[in-house]
Amino acid sequence: MSSTIRSENALIDIGVNLTHRSFEKTLISIVNRAKNANVSKLVITGISELDSIKGINICKDLSKNFPNMIYTTCGIHPHHAKEYNSESFNNLKEIASDKSVVAIGEIGLDFNRNISTPKEQEIAFENQLQLATELGLPVFLHERDAHKRQLEILSTYRAQLKNVVIHCFTGTKAALFNYLDLDLYIGITGWICDERRGGELKNNVGNIPINRLMVETDAPYLLPNIIKKTSKNRINEPAFLPLVVEEIAKHRPESIIEISKKTTSNSTQFFNLI
Repeated sequence: MSSTIRSENALIDIGVNLTHRSFEKTLISIVNRAKNANVSKLVITGISELDSIKGINICKDLSKNFPNMIYTTCGIHPHHAKEYNSESFNNLKEIASDKSVVAIGEIGLDFNRNISTPKEQEIAFENQLQLATELGLPVFLHERDAHKRQLEILSTYRAQLKNVVIHCFTGTKAALFNYLDLDLYIGITGWICDERRGGELKNNVGNIPINRLMVETDAPYLLPNIIKKTSKNRINEPAFLPLVVEEIAKHRPESIIEISKKTTSNSTQFFNLI
């Protein structure tokens, strides 16, 4: 199998870490391969103030060669929550004013490693939900081993928030329905391609309403297993997004084409993309 499969219909990768150091020297090639695979738009994931600015700069630097293709989120990831301070709200507000910023994120709670303390994470999370409410921007969520507390906080703000997507969902069926009950969108990555770890997600993906489904790579992380088996490549990239759609289609009633069209429509509307 070729390392790149071209999607018959245009796809949108809603979560790609183009600011990651592994892409520094190959950025143009990475985006070119995505374009050749018919991944028509990329949303860079912001994980800190500096990283969000870096995402904006990538959007600007590549806009001439790739017009209306690359966008970014703006936010402080729970791992970086200890960096959140009295100036962060206004700093993020200013960063988010750039036209390339289409959502507040990646924000949420991660109690798995607690790189920042739970209290620091909750403060940063709530303040950024307030920012999203004030700016009328959608929210790009992260959650790991913190479902109960994240749900409690999110429920408090949900009525004031525009749209919300839980990025890289890998949780239980109960967690999925809790998020769907809050009218969240669900982002699915190459995790679903993993025979060992992705079994529960394969079973759950059919429970996601098609109008709430979106796709992403989370590149350079979560390389689909099919690439691991057929290539020496160990770095995920947006060009591999069609493999995620192909795997999703194995566990849903819709065809690959139908899933491609609907996830692209969902993402376009969610992020208000051109």
